Amino acid sequence: MSEQEKNHEWDSLWGEYTKSLENWKSLFEQIQNSSNDMQSKFNEVWEKATVESSAETMKLFGENWQKAMTDAGMNSFKGFTENWQKALNDTNASSFKQFVENWQKSLSSSGLEQMNAYGEMMKKFTETWSTMWPKSQ
Repeated sequence: MSEQEKNHEWDSLWGEYTKSLENWKSLFEQIQNSSNDMQSKFNEVWEKATVESSAETMKLFGENWQKAMTDAGMNSFKGFTENWQKALNDTNASSFKQFVENWQKSLSSSGLEQMNAYGEMMKKFTETWSTMWPKSQ
């Protein structure tokens, strides 16, 4: 294989790689934006519910929510029950708000942080590679 063919092969492979990275980054940003929008709307709904609902309704909601997560196999939120009970025992609306903030933080920090870290790692790979092996002319 000639030197020119090798360069073309590397350029082609590199082009495919960078296109895949750009697609991944675009998808990640869409997920992040959708997640932020969802959390914002959730916060609005949650605040309205805590203001307009009785403690008994909130308790029933928590029990049903917990059961639904357990039935779906979402056992990764082990602190959910304890934190929910703590919020129920304190009838102050700020307790429910604190519960939501903690819950959302634990939810988003698990997957999105890892995705972001992976994306940053691959971005640094790309930058380092481009510095060491600039695209041939």
